[in-house]
Amino acid sequence: MTTAAKPAATPANPNFSSGPCAKRPGWNLQALSDAPLGRSHRAKVGKAKLKLAIDLTREILDIPADYRIGIVPASDTGAVEMALWSLLGARPVDVLTWESFGEGWATDIVKQLKLKDARTLKAGYGALPNLAEVNFDHDVVFTWNGTTSGVRVPNADWIKADRTGLTICDATSAAFAQDLDWSKLDVVTFSWQKVLGGEGGHGMLILSPRAVERLESYVPAWPLPKIFRMTKGGKLIEGIFEGETINTPSMLCVEDYLDALNWAKALGGGKGLRARSDANFKVLADWVAGTPWVDFLATDAATRSNTSVCLVVADPEVTALAPDAQAAFAKAIAGALEKAKVAYDIGAYRDAPAGLRIWAGATVEASDLAALTPWLDWAYEEAKAGLKQAA
Repeated sequence: MTTAAKPAATPANPNFSSGPCAKRPGWNLQALSDAPLGRSHRAKVGKAKLKLAIDLTREILDIPADYRIGIVPASDTGAVEMALWSLLGARPVDVLTWESFGEGWATDIVKQLKLKDARTLKAGYGALPNLAEVNFDHDVVFTWNGTTSGVRVPNADWIKADRTGLTICDATSAAFAQDLDWSKLDVVTFSWQKVLGGEGGHGMLILSPRAVERLESYVPAWPLPKIFRMTKGGKLIEGIFEGETINTPSMLCVEDYLDALNWAKALGGGKGLRARSDANFKVLADWVAGTPWVDFLATDAATRSNTSVCLVVADPEVTALAPDAQAAFAKAIAGALEKAKVAYDIGAYRDAPAGLRIWAGATVEASDLAALTPWLDWAYEEAKAGLKQAA
């Protein structure tokens, strides 16, 4: 039963997934033609590509010269695990959780590393923990932007400059879209497949001098797998942070990351990327403000993500339904849009409240988001008609 006409215009690119994310505008396979395929990553050409990726990352993110930047295996997850297993245990830990990835780090810290001096500061989906309760004499582990909740920390003002513990920040859906205060961050991780739309499998691990000092002065009580080891003889393995990767990287993925970095540089670097993400978010925020049936999952406007925009259905007739029925309603919206080839992969994360999650990072065009919003209204009307028919 159809209740509304389909909108005339459609997004030119229907890819609104929150990871892997849309490729940069204009991307095609020809952009990867300079990849040194079939060559060793340890050959001169391979090392040069990897070092260039590190150097461009530093330039675009404005990372201080004395911070180390490494390309590591297993995406952002691998980078975070390297940090947790190599650095924690020297002092108590505060881990902040307000969505699924933070919960995962808390599980690793409490149940796998079994740190007895670990404290979890938790909030439900849509909110932040009380940041004033964080003890900066402890190591602090947190996500800057909750990819599965659409909630981010508003800034780094809550982090003490004179802290004695380390801050370990999972910034995978924040890097390149949100302004990271490096002076407040000791370890930062992200992956290539988020804001720059790169390919999966590779992570970035950024260490402050304080983090390097910890690595060189502290030996964890547990054994470390080879891919986690960053020191030898009590000294940092500098080669890891100069392009000599721990394991074999995909030079095709490296070339794709370089293409994205060069695109970002042409836009004005980090400032240009953040402006694109902010403009994209504004398209969705303006639509939400004028649309009664939908709202943000993030309750505080100051903490709403400009990349992983998480929405909930606010229609009282839907919110009165049982949780399973609410989830089915949201899935009907996402399913209708996928069937119409208008928007792919915009359902809420499996552990999150029922709703939608639309990526608004820098590789997405604002015009595509503007074209999407009438379709969201159409899909809602379709789902609502189906609900009435079922009744």
